[in-house]
Amino acid sequence: MSETGAGNIFVISAPSGSGKTSLANRLISEVPGISFSISYTTRPPRGLEHAGREYHFVDGAQFRQMIAEDRFLEWENVYGHYYGTAGAPVDEALSRNEDILLDIDVKGARRVKERRPDAILIFVMPPTYPELERRLRQRGLDGELQIRNRLKIARDEIKGYKMYEYLIVNRDIEDSVSRLKAIVLAARSRMVRMERAGQEILRTFGD
Repeated sequence: MSETGAGNIFVISAPSGSGKTSLANRLISEVPGISFSISYTTRPPRGLEHAGREYHFVDGAQFRQMIAEDRFLEWENVYGHYYGTAGAPVDEALSRNEDILLDIDVKGARRVKERRPDAILIFVMPPTYPELERRLRQRGLDGELQIRNRLKIARDEIKGYKMYEYLIVNRDIEDSVSRLKAIVLAARSRMVRMERAGQEILRTFGD
């Protein structure tokens, strides 16, 4: 947990198959004081997904009402289904002096940065295109058409990496987890976050 009275917003993005989810899960489980932002979606649950764990599942009317009320930091329509990050849970985490992690794509990250310039953007990249293709095939979740579509999307997403403050090339999971942890810990020590703690310590020294 931070010592400043305000947490950090971390945004992590990556092409599908880059290992982003594994990195995010390790960060949440191994670093205290950081929670995961659960997105809203209008698509139905898949497999073993549960409401409030993977997503908040809502209908189209409710999602559009939330848009009208400006309740999203970012949202988009993907293949006919809406996805969005609500602002209130993010603000609630920050007010509790906790960090929060948003797992969203490049477009969403750009929108969050526009609304919250203090957000810290982290991009996870596969070592090479062939390695990303190998990982997508190895995990066995998609057919050939879906794999080709994911690889096409990956090309477009990777072009936006320069917008991010940090880049992790995920060659080795343990090294990448260490780098992700280091980014979070370094952000917690920035002067903008630690100034109040410094002033409190300074007062103990007297005049």
